[in-house]
Amino acid sequence: MPEDWTWEYEGWDPAEERLRESLCTLGNGYLATRGAATEVTGGLAHYPGTYVAGCYNRLVSQVAGRMVENEDLVNLPNWLPLRYRIAETDHRPPSAWLTPAHRGLLTYRQTLDLRRGTLTRRLRFTDGRPADRRHLGVEQVRLVHMGAPHLAALRTTFTAEDWSGHLDIEAALDGRTTNAGVERYRELNGHHLGRVRTAAEGPDILRMRCATRTSGIRIALAARTAAWQTADDGDTPLPVTPCVRLGERTAAHHLTVPIAPGQPVVVDKVVALHTSQDPAISDPDEAALYEVSQAPGFTELLATHEAAWRRLWRRAELDVSGEPGRILRLHLFHVLQTLSPHTAGLDVGVPARGLHGEAYRGHVFWDELFVLQYLNLHFPEVSRALLDYRYRRLPRACRAARQAGLAGAMYPWQSGSDGREETQTLHLNPRSGRWLPDHSHLQHHVGSAIAYNIWRYGQATADTEFMYTRGAEMLFQTARFWASAAEYDPATLRYRIRGVVGPDEYHDAYPGAPFPGLDDNAYTNVTAAWVLARALELADVLPAPPRQELFERIGLAEEELAGWEDISRRVRVPFHGGVISQFEGYGDLAELDWDGYRERYGDIRRLDRILEAEGDTVNRYQASKQADVLMLGYLFPPAELSAVFQRLGYAVDDALWRATVDYYLRRTSHGSTLSGLVHGWVLARARHADAWKYCQEALTSDVADLQGGTTAEGIHLGAMGGTLDLVQRGLTGLETRDDTLWLDPAPLPELSEFDLTLRYRGQWGIGLRMKPGQLLISVPVSNEASVRFALADRAWNIAPGTERVVALPTGE
Repeated sequence: MPEDWTWEYEGWDPAEERLRESLCTLGNGYLATRGAATEVTGGLAHYPGTYVAGCYNRLVSQVAGRMVENEDLVNLPNWLPLRYRIAETDHRPPSAWLTPAHRGLLTYRQTLDLRRGTLTRRLRFTDGRPADRRHLGVEQVRLVHMGAPHLAALRTTFTAEDWSGHLDIEAALDGRTTNAGVERYRELNGHHLGRVRTAAEGPDILRMRCATRTSGIRIALAARTAAWQTADDGDTPLPVTPCVRLGERTAAHHLTVPIAPGQPVVVDKVVALHTSQDPAISDPDEAALYEVSQAPGFTELLATHEAAWRRLWRRAELDVSGEPGRILRLHLFHVLQTLSPHTAGLDVGVPARGLHGEAYRGHVFWDELFVLQYLNLHFPEVSRALLDYRYRRLPRACRAARQAGLAGAMYPWQSGSDGREETQTLHLNPRSGRWLPDHSHLQHHVGSAIAYNIWRYGQATADTEFMYTRGAEMLFQTARFWASAAEYDPATLRYRIRGVVGPDEYHDAYPGAPFPGLDDNAYTNVTAAWVLARALELADVLPAPPRQELFERIGLAEEELAGWEDISRRVRVPFHGGVISQFEGYGDLAELDWDGYRERYGDIRRLDRILEAEGDTVNRYQASKQADVLMLGYLFPPAELSAVFQRLGYAVDDALWRATVDYYLRRTSHGSTLSGLVHGWVLARARHADAWKYCQEALTSDVADLQGGTTAEGIHLGAMGGTLDLVQRGLTGLETRDDTLWLDPAPLPELSEFDLTLRYRGQWGIGLRMKPGQLLISVPVSNEASVRFALADRAWNIAPGTERVVALPTGE
């Protein structure tokens, strides 16, 4: 197996295991399980976690003397437990249960196989005194089935190297799990599961059912265990009947099996998991039992699982050489495990930490902005499902706007099950130990991100059925929100948007202000104007029947459109010192002693926590957590960005934009994994010498566990999806507009050669092969029409079954 398709971890390192568990998570878009050891059920080194997309529960906790309500993605019963020991003999007691922490551990290796979607663990133990020491080898292969989303399986092979005897093996389901994977949340109630019941179905199948305490989601698992012995002359079923042990919140199969050199013992554990939210079932308990009883053996499950992964990799092909390509495959692997074709049948959003852990409580933020651009051109059915998640919560967003005295839809910064605002009111600063007010719910730019995703989806897919109905309704209601939030200022003859928080997140108030919020955040204002302009454009092209029906249903009058036109051209954008201001007054804030803080603290990515622990506030300084103004360069190619500002009556040329980029580059601490991505993207388009430094940070942030070491609590899905988009759109300059694939390559020297395939409207498998000075475009054989490409002042219609080599300028 080529090493660029595998990730290996050698040795057991308690300090690194939780990080490895996140990165070795296996999933299929419906459920995912962290890469935790099966021999233990938790502890400081290990944190088992299994999560089903959209399975949330709400609990009340007492924090800092206040009652606080939070909704969490629930850690479901643990299906992994499988422990073992050398059994008692006539002259020796049983060994201790063997775990990675056992003093007799000789070898520990974990191999994540991206191509096959499996995790293989190899352990080797020694037991006893030197004179009569016994050696046991263990190999375990794990899968979460990509084809059958409710199934998961383990195959564990035991090899006695130099002894004969028996093994005690226990395969269990554990319902004692809680949400305890994030230290910062330790004061919050994490006991989400109640009504745990266990049962057995004959000698081979265990059953467990439970329900979330508040949301009432019923969860059921069924596990089937089988054991046999392998030898040169074939496999032999072991004449062992599992002993069933049912506890209050656990169910276990206990087996004692004979083992001898040259006769390895194999134990297969197949598990099915269903919830009451699943479609096409009447009862999750019966569905899980049926699924596990009908499931084939491990060998067949593995074969069909690998076949499902092969199909995914064909549709998502991205071939980049060297270490960057290896990391990009890992990122793509985790994106596909969180958002697979199975997601298209679910009512779920894009969880910021994937289905890999409990950071951010499994909430949905704006990370779809960084993920959907990739999915649009590979799995558009998944993109549409994720947009439908937002549409189903549109009534709640409209209600939130009304409660704030505004019109349209005000989407929440953090979303979960039903679309209410899930942003916590308090957050903990681990440095000071203080709980502080959280004002990040003022990040109303999330609505613009949703509108942006709707527009780009429509451009990529030509899905007029969606765009003329649900897409249009969301876009119009978001435009309405911005039109009502914009206040006309007679002094400047412009519209201002006050009391918001931008993507930066460090700044949530003016120094000394009695209330939170900032005025005229440039990113918020510019994207609001863009949303209004796109809403007007869509209203213009809507066919008369759906236009009339939609306008009547949401009460939209032509007079409103005239107001949108005016606001979209006169929203205020602040400037200072020849650069775009992050918000009104940013240039008046104090300069930070960056060198001094780096010397004192080293890593200052979370500068806000450092300053608060000192009794200061980052609100006083020109210091940003992550890209804010520069996010505009991520969303809009240079020509479109210039046109957006021109529509607003501002001249933003290359010189001013470069000055703005340089200005914020010196004042950003990169306290988010998204920051390196956006800076790398913007600098690459500007042909800046530092571009690769930031691109590399974006690539390695989770692998190397940067950003304060929180990857152990869940991967950063937006950053992973964004690195794929960096290659697909950032380095190719790919845009989908006017029924054309537009290209404007800006490859980095370190990423100047790569291959990718696209699905554009009716065409699957469109190939782009980038080499220095050359671009090869291929369109596979089909009955579809030609695909139109454009680059600078050139355009071509490339027919199916043909290809074209395009010479790139030497400066590219």
